[in-house]
Amino acid sequence: MKLLCCSSIVSRLRQARPLNRGISMADYGSRTGADAPERKPDPPADRSFPADPRTRIPFAIALATLAGCADSIGFLEFSQLFMSFMSGNTTRFGVAVANADWENVTRVASTISVFCFGAFLGTLIAAWVGRWRLAVLLTLQALLLAGGLLMPWGTFAYPLHAYPIVLALGLQNATLQDEGGRSLALTYVTGAVVRFGTGCANLLLGTVAPSFWIQAPLWAGLSTGAVLGGLLDMRYGESAFLFPAALAAILALIAIALTVARPGSTLVAGSAPAPDASPKAEVIDAIH
Repeated sequence: MKLLCCSSIVSRLRQARPLNRGISMADYGSRTGADAPERKPDPPADRSFPADPRTRIPFAIALATLAGCADSIGFLEFSQLFMSFMSGNTTRFGVAVANADWENVTRVASTISVFCFGAFLGTLIAAWVGRWRLAVLLTLQALLLAGGLLMPWGTFAYPLHAYPIVLALGLQNATLQDEGGRSLALTYVTGAVVRFGTGCANLLLGTVAPSFWIQAPLWAGLSTGAVLGGLLDMRYGESAFLFPAALAAILALIAIALTVARPGSTLVAGSAPAPDASPKAEVIDAIH
């Protein structure tokens, strides 16, 4: 008897107040008299910068070659100090601490700090300048790579002449982004090798990411640059830094020309957050 009464009550309630399932925002506003809550647009699925792979991929390979070249020259010129390979510098830092070689500790630690500051500064510039990101960052890199030749030598502990090179290569890591908004690893290959290995596994699993296909060319570009840097250093010494500076300048001129001729084009712009930002970060629309 109680069960029948409960069923009767539930049935009457449903008839009196039908459930509103699947109503639209407009229906919500018309039925309640309130403004419909504003729905935020979904973030773009592709967060790469630039959005067009026709420029992003060639620029990435060229910049990896530039980084390998500058790192090789710096390694030979500055007593085996890496300009962009901070994993190697970190190992050297640890060995220097273990040996209580405090002058070398200072030398390597200051180099790592300058590189980190370059990545920090490059990310801020990328967020501030919008569609001019490529042009501005590449111009700064060209000036710093050439400007290192004008700096005083400093001391062994504080190699002032190396700092502009290191700063330029730190900046470089904020230049390009893959489809997930992550900065492309342009100055080191550990990440590229790891992503290539995991990408091969995901290729077998049928879940490979689009960024997988650029990892091997990045490794090849950096390796080729390192060979080229060694050959240039043997012939020209420290002046060999003018080669990566010239390459950065050429890329900067291409970026400036494209930005002026086709403002907002996906060839030099994209809808992406700041490099390596949170997935919830606001997208910086440099296209429209």
